Amino acid sequence: MSENLVERLDPERSVMLIGYARTSTLEQDAGLEAQVRDLTALGCEKLFREQVSSLAPRKQLESALEFARQGDTLVVTKLDRLARSVTHLGKIIEALEAKGVALRIVNLGVDTATPTGRLMLNVLGGVAQFEREMMLERQREGIAKAKAEGAYKGRKPTARAKAEEIKALAAEGLSMGAIATKLGIGKGSVHRALSPAKVPAA
Repeated sequence: MSENLVERLDPERSVMLIGYARTSTLEQDAGLEAQVRDLTALGCEKLFREQVSSLAPRKQLESALEFARQGDTLVVTKLDRLARSVTHLGKIIEALEAKGVALRIVNLGVDTATPTGRLMLNVLGGVAQFEREMMLERQREGIAKAKAEGAYKGRKPTARAKAEEIKALAAEGLSMGAIATKLGIGKGSVHRALSPAKVPAA
């Protein structure tokens, strides 16, 4: 039986602070060790750590959530070490609340074990969502303005949209390989655009 399972099944285990540390695969090991050092100094008795990208599955975080039990507190040094998005944060909080586990984010001074901490976290989540919506709105406005000014080009033309160019170049005697290189498309796309017309071999 693993040490983790023994501790989880031990009815005498007192509530504890559980630390979670993460850095991306591009960051130095020192960043991970610094988090571990800070979490240990805060009194975390159990530590889960991993070095994964922000989008990759976080197995150690899942283990930390599984290990935690009612009355425990999950501790992270910074919010971006824990969640990859507002939606992801919401799912983590939901999982913790279902088990009666609090969340502490050190650099923000947030502790959901307190009413003030829960309020602060809700506000932070709302602000993050608002910022994203504003960013998308600015993006849409920028595209609309560019279209009105005739400057919006949209997506690059596909091979299908370049069919006339392909046929014109083929008529000039260019090979499929030369046409593909000139237009920046695949040789197969050139072949499909010209089929069943005959063109010079590559």
